[in-house]
Amino acid sequence: MLEEVERWLADRSWSAADRPLDQLLDRKRAAGTTVSVVLPALDEEATVGAIVEVVRRELIEGLPVPLVDELVVVDSGSADRTAEVAAKAGARVVHRDEILPRLPALPGKGEVLWRSLLATHGDIVCFVDADLRDFSAAFVSGIVGPLLTDPDVHFVKAMYDRPLGDTPGQGGRVTELVARPLLNLHWPQLAGFVQPLGGEYAVRRSLLERLPFPVGYGVELGLLVDALHTVGLDALAQVDVGVRLHRHQDGQALGRMAAAIYRTAQVRLSRGHLVRPELTQFERGPEGFVPRTYPVDTEERPPMAGIEEYALRRAA
Repeated sequence: MLEEVERWLADRSWSAADRPLDQLLDRKRAAGTTVSVVLPALDEEATVGAIVEVVRRELIEGLPVPLVDELVVVDSGSADRTAEVAAKAGARVVHRDEILPRLPALPGKGEVLWRSLLATHGDIVCFVDADLRDFSAAFVSGIVGPLLTDPDVHFVKAMYDRPLGDTPGQGGRVTELVARPLLNLHWPQLAGFVQPLGGEYAVRRSLLERLPFPVGYGVELGLLVDALHTVGLDALAQVDVGVRLHRHQDGQALGRMAAAIYRTAQVRLSRGHLVRPELTQFERGPEGFVPRTYPVDTEERPPMAGIEEYALRRAA
């Protein structure tokens, strides 16, 4: 590990307990900073309501000043009751296709996160996956904390234990098999991130609006790499928030995620063109193995700062 990364680990890795909530509220009130929490959601009726309820109860209601000013669920076309459950729990629900309607929506998580910048107003934007179970408010307060207390920090990732079923420490298979090797080999300054692909992170809007967004599963790696090149390692940080429990994908879904992440890395390494951006996987059928070919996410959205509607909103 680079000496620079060892120093970063000592200086920029914290625990959520290092910044008590009353300290964060004092800093937030003094600076007038606003915080938006965004939950990208697709068919998450089983979990999204509980997450919204925890954020409202512990970080909005009954506080001298709310830590969270805006709680938004962006629904990307759920076939279940995700939108209804989220609204009933107290979130503002926005459909992905209602944001920037002049641009037809592309499928993928990154598309939802990119569009959410136009549907929110906070100085700090905190993303939280909507499939978390046994959710703790520390997932929000922990990663927002450094942005409220340290003006030199611009991007904060959550780190946590990630069990696979009853087995501790075995979650994050795509991280260990794909993302971590890529980062260590090509961006060794980022080797200190425990959960580089985690979906819980908080970022200053002033940085997010300057970054391109891969539209699919590569968004977390893309944002992290581009943030490094835009603001430097010392502006990045991570906070231990405990244990993350969520729904796990099957092996083939993980393969598609891995391909998208590899493609995102490849674009950043060379900005080259893939002749065949597809991934073929195999499923056993009644007559043997059947190939299934899936496109690999290759689209990216440009920095939001260059979108006309976003610029007009800021000028208004």
